[in-house]
Amino acid sequence: MKAKTTLVLGASDNPSRYSYLAIKRLRNHGHPVFAIGRKHSFVDDTEIMTEKKQLEGIDTVTLYLNPQHQQDYYNYILSLHPKRIIFNPGAENDELAELATLKGIQTIDACTLVMLSTNQY
Repeated sequence: MKAKTTLVLGASDNPSRYSYLAIKRLRNHGHPVFAIGRKHSFVDDTEIMTEKKQLEGIDTVTLYLNPQHQQDYYNYILSLHPKRIIFNPGAENDELAELATLKGIQTIDACTLVMLSTNQY
């Protein structure tokens, strides 16, 4: 299995949040992880950044933001040219999915944690 560099958008250092679990499990599966959230912190050695840094080689953007909070990130997400965007439960967004599809980016309504646990990531 090839490692897929992943951006977790809506990242949290709160262990009860799914984005926190996603960071931990992605790392456990050997995927390099970048994380952006509302406050600067860390999950183990993964930094949660607050600014939209131009990142290279992003395979997957996995979203843990509701659609209203995604709008500020549309241009940023598309500028990263990811191969796919995963809309986790509660993050489904037809508008962003359509914009991504027009740019040749695969969109999936799925749960990153389930995909990892069933080897579909």
